[in-house]
Amino acid sequence: MKLSNATLNALPDTVLRPTYDRSALEPGIVHIGLGNFHRAHQAWYLHRLMQQGLALDWAIIGAGVRQNDDAQRVRLESQDYLTTLIELDPNGRSAEVIGPMIGFVPVEDGNAALIAQMSDPAIRIVALTVTEGGYYIDPVSKAFDVDDPDMQHDAAHPERPRTAFGAMIAALRQRRDNGTGPFTGQSCDNLQGNGTILRQTVVSLARMSDPDLADWIDANCTFPDSMVDCIVPATGPKELELVKTFGIDDAAPVTHENYRQWVIEDAFCAGRPPWDKAGATFTDNVHAFESMKIRILNGGHQLISDAGEVLGVEFISGCMDHPLIGKFFRKVAAQEIAPHVDAVPGMTAVSYVDLIDRRFSNPEIIDTVRRVAFDGSSRQTGFILPTLRDALEAGGEISGLALGQAIWARMCEGTREDGSTIEPNDPIWSKLNAAAIAARTNPDAWLEQRDLYGDLAEHQHLKSSFGDWLRMIWSDGMEAALQKYLNT
Repeated sequence: MKLSNATLNALPDTVLRPTYDRSALEPGIVHIGLGNFHRAHQAWYLHRLMQQGLALDWAIIGAGVRQNDDAQRVRLESQDYLTTLIELDPNGRSAEVIGPMIGFVPVEDGNAALIAQMSDPAIRIVALTVTEGGYYIDPVSKAFDVDDPDMQHDAAHPERPRTAFGAMIAALRQRRDNGTGPFTGQSCDNLQGNGTILRQTVVSLARMSDPDLADWIDANCTFPDSMVDCIVPATGPKELELVKTFGIDDAAPVTHENYRQWVIEDAFCAGRPPWDKAGATFTDNVHAFESMKIRILNGGHQLISDAGEVLGVEFISGCMDHPLIGKFFRKVAAQEIAPHVDAVPGMTAVSYVDLIDRRFSNPEIIDTVRRVAFDGSSRQTGFILPTLRDALEAGGEISGLALGQAIWARMCEGTREDGSTIEPNDPIWSKLNAAAIAARTNPDAWLEQRDLYGDLAEHQHLKSSFGDWLRMIWSDGMEAALQKYLNT
């Protein structure tokens, strides 16, 4: 049955659906970057509130600034912006249709429609999921990249920006001039201090063209930090067929694990939904939660996906089943990452490693190694290198972390051990590939990528360990290197 408002009541009884009147919903949030994760996570929390009769004036308007965002708009518009969420629990699958989204801004050059939507006084939150590498920051210094061509364009053409951040600034200029007031900018990406980084990007870009506006934004807008957590695979042919087994024809279904967490700093200048009534946590100590999650879960994802790619393992659960890769994750996470992660209420770092082990091992989650390994230049620098730096400063063990860097370098060479090609999987793949090829005979060539490693390239202990591992991987193979690490 084609998913739509008209067919909701005709869905099979086993499928949960909205009990609220969607025609009575009013917009309160614009969400930029409306992919699978947003719909399985933030939109689900809002849906849960609406099921309780709450937050009916906080409905979501989707938005995007890239051409492929328009394809998503067309898919969702064809089904009245409804989404089927399929929970992949080892004990059984279940489906739920959610409906907190009520529109999608046209995707167009200059972003006039998006700017107009964000200028609407009804919009009180502008949220984003634009990937970790989408905030125009230097991966080493974390400073705003003022020289990026996109930022230069938006500063020179503030009335016709090409980025989400330029559009936010244009809308805030209108709101200031009209007396509408500010909105909250809410990053939902996997970045340590994601709200702080969003503030830096927006204010810094505004300052390039309008310093007075930059000061107004900095003084009046809020940008809460948050930690988001739910494993959400990409949607492909398997997922499109899976949703049909529930009797639903959905052009954009989402699969997800049976776990969610959302920890948010309570800093909203124009109000917010009561997400805590749907299970979110408001706290003044987001940093501890996000550090635990980013370093162990996201960092762990990088460790196992790169190894899996080189060894030809297709899925993350397959990596955990592999006789060496799963053990590699557990040892590095417990012995080299956890010592540099503080406990949070109800969870120690080692207990969290056990939790992530179980989640990664869920055979129902068909999460591809390729998806998880994507954009290592952002994810390694954000998820792994901060721990490596802390370990070096503390004199801690780094052998497994160094091996992880050697595995990343081996992956970026572009071939698997069976001789097949690893297709480009990073925005700067050609640069990484060249460094990886050079590192095959000169390991220092990889660490000398100062834009990624900064002064870590000068640390002799790291250079020595990394070089030994990379040479062993090339001479004896990935499994031999993993086995040696596990035996030490």
